[in-house]
Amino acid sequence: MTMTLNVPSIKCDGCAETITKEIKVHDADAKVNIDVEKKTVEVDSHMSEASVKQAITSVGHEVG
Repeated sequence: MTMTLNVPSIKCDGCAETITKEIKVHDADAKVNIDVEKKTVEVDSHMSEASVKQAITSVGHEVG
């Protein structure tokens, strides 16, 4: 399932890397594409949207 989430707290590539690593902890095969300028996280994963949001918030980011 592919989903695109707005994450307004993304400020830099370091934020993107942290989010990507956390999602991959839960789904090593997930495809994660983060646009720092647009503040979006696109995830192709078997995880539910709720699980992806929880992974993002667990590393200190907000999902808009």
